[in-house]
Amino acid sequence: MKHNVDVVRIRENSIQLNGWVIGKTPDSVPEFAVLDAKGKPVEFRYVSTRRDDVSQIYYGKTYDRDFGFDIQFPYERGRDYWLVIRCDGRKARIRYNETLIARRASVAHKRLQKIRDLMNMETVHVAMDFWKENGLRALFVKSVHKIQGLDNDYDYGEWYELTKPSEEELERQRQDPMPDGPLFSIVMPLYKTPAGYLRVMLDSIVEQTYGKWELCLADGSPAGEDVEKIVRPYMKKDARIRYQNLGGNRGISDNTNAAIAMASGDFLVLADHDDAMTPDALYECARAIAAHPDCDVVYSDEDKMDMDGGALFDPHFKPDFNPDLLTSVNYICHQFVVRRLLVQKVGGLRKAFDGAQDYDFIFRCTEQAREIVHIPKVLYHWRCHQDSTASNPQSKLYAFEAGSRAIMEHYHRMGIEAEKVEKGVDYGIYHTTFRIQGNPLVSVIIPNKDHRKDLDLCVRSILTRCTYKNLEFVVVENNSTDPETFAYYEALMQEFPQVRVVTWKREFNYSAINNFGVEAARGEYLLFLNNDTEPIAENFIEEMLGFCQRDDVGAVGARLLYQDDTIQHAGVVVGFGGVAGHTFIGLHKAENSYFHRAMCAQDYSAVTAACMMSKKEVFQAAGGFSEDLAVAFNDIDYCMKVRALGKLVVYAPYALLYHYESKSRGLEDTPEKVERFNREVARFAVKWPEILKNGDPYYNPNLTLRKSNFALRDLKKEGIGEPYRLDPAILALMEQQKGAADGQGK
Repeated sequence: MKHNVDVVRIRENSIQLNGWVIGKTPDSVPEFAVLDAKGKPVEFRYVSTRRDDVSQIYYGKTYDRDFGFDIQFPYERGRDYWLVIRCDGRKARIRYNETLIARRASVAHKRLQKIRDLMNMETVHVAMDFWKENGLRALFVKSVHKIQGLDNDYDYGEWYELTKPSEEELERQRQDPMPDGPLFSIVMPLYKTPAGYLRVMLDSIVEQTYGKWELCLADGSPAGEDVEKIVRPYMKKDARIRYQNLGGNRGISDNTNAAIAMASGDFLVLADHDDAMTPDALYECARAIAAHPDCDVVYSDEDKMDMDGGALFDPHFKPDFNPDLLTSVNYICHQFVVRRLLVQKVGGLRKAFDGAQDYDFIFRCTEQAREIVHIPKVLYHWRCHQDSTASNPQSKLYAFEAGSRAIMEHYHRMGIEAEKVEKGVDYGIYHTTFRIQGNPLVSVIIPNKDHRKDLDLCVRSILTRCTYKNLEFVVVENNSTDPETFAYYEALMQEFPQVRVVTWKREFNYSAINNFGVEAARGEYLLFLNNDTEPIAENFIEEMLGFCQRDDVGAVGARLLYQDDTIQHAGVVVGFGGVAGHTFIGLHKAENSYFHRAMCAQDYSAVTAACMMSKKEVFQAAGGFSEDLAVAFNDIDYCMKVRALGKLVVYAPYALLYHYESKSRGLEDTPEKVERFNREVARFAVKWPEILKNGDPYYNPNLTLRKSNFALRDLKKEGIGEPYRLDPAILALMEQQKGAADGQGK
């Protein structure tokens, strides 16, 4: 017999246990008992639950029977209780009281439990497959990250309990009249909905703290399987609930359209019949609309709940509107709220996109929206069960093909020429290849001081291995001291006519050196490149150029790896490390990142200039690199200036290179360098105070600034919604610089 109790909850005067039991064979039947401290039986409620994951791990296949349990029994504080499990002649006794339950919830116990959870055959199989595909080093790196993850301060369930609105806050919301608030029409298609799931969703709507709503239910269930008998008691109690029997299944799109046709509200709220809304969901949406009267679309963060609704997990904390991320994955999903007038303009859901009908609908709504508002709070629980794409993407493969077509049609409407949209790193993650317009000259600008071997590898690998050929190289010679470096330059230019060397004769200033290189560049596009880089993807220039040619894009960055195949750069978040930092540093290229973000094309506030492409006209309009930032944050500052022009900064994950970082210049390891670095931090903070105060719009305030892996924000050290914290010495420098600027009338 093997068993485990996954979840223990105290609910007022009862204890609830969720877990599983298996015996020698799938036919083994466990028996349960609950005893008090004297060994007397205690009455308990028992419900069997489906646990196909357990069946797959221990028996190698799924069986049509339940291996899980949900047991609930009454208890009195200070008393001991025992859960007794018998199966195949063996017996287990597990003791429970509030002290033990609290102890088991401690960090040490949770870490031990996580280690136990990893000790199963599924982990072994996954590890072996990963080893075969990616090698021993990759498995070691992934294992280290897995173990490090055991030290996270919070499980999501615990984190959610600490951050969700209190009962006092919910009551305050109920008392808030909001007389000018919008009427929400919650549109929900029904189809053979399990009674328990539907009741959970209906209860979550009835319990909303904001009262101006109507619920429009369109039931496409076949005759005899409709759910009117479940809905009728709710309708008797609440006139805001309306129900229509469609007389048969019209498909998900037309069933939803039937619900939309019933709506009379100012805004439509799309909801699935087996999920749940948080009690403050509509209140938060009403607040957002009041603060942004021109907004046509509102979306929120979401999480998943297990089949019985008892556990929350896998939270998706999203960025503000991110059009390129949306073409990589339907990250918006739930909760999605749209102005009804906009729906009348763009049309409802389209049957041709069934399976990805919401994806296509979101594209059409966001394309036409005047303003799109993101609420960085979990307002929706997405139920994860065997038939849902939330738990089993391969159950609806057709959905991903429909999603590909939705993306292509979006590009067509936007006037963007894409060659193809393919499956990315996983189902539901897409990789777009754009059509290159013409054959524009790309000027590759590479500063160099000695390090001729690095430079030779960089230039030669691009010219001999990469597929884009209309290139010129502008090598900016920067105070080299080795005579052989200059002899190498002559040999390189003689071998490759595309290469020119221009000489910078002043002190080191990364910004000024690159600006000087741009003056010598003839290309329509500029590719800023460090000399210690080497391409991995032979088409990395096309991957970047495809984005950069778009009118709405001003700069494009690449995915850069260290020599050991771990990530050095996958975009920049303003706020990491106090000012700005790279995402997913140290993650192996084969590891899964947060919702696959490292492998999704997306918009960021900034990318590194170690490999960055920009239009020359955009570079000139932005004023180039700021020369008062000689070493640090000049590329971040440039990206901020590009965004100030109304242009996007895009991260292109399939533009892949090695970056053998810091060979050329060395580390900030002297007092003089540290002082200069702090001055430049302060200078950046003075120039861009709003993003440091309000947070990076392409990140999420619920995620940590202390790590690069998009982990949950540390409530003890960072709080929630607090501004970024700068070092006091840097704050003092900021005051000095602001005083100097004020004195000069700037």
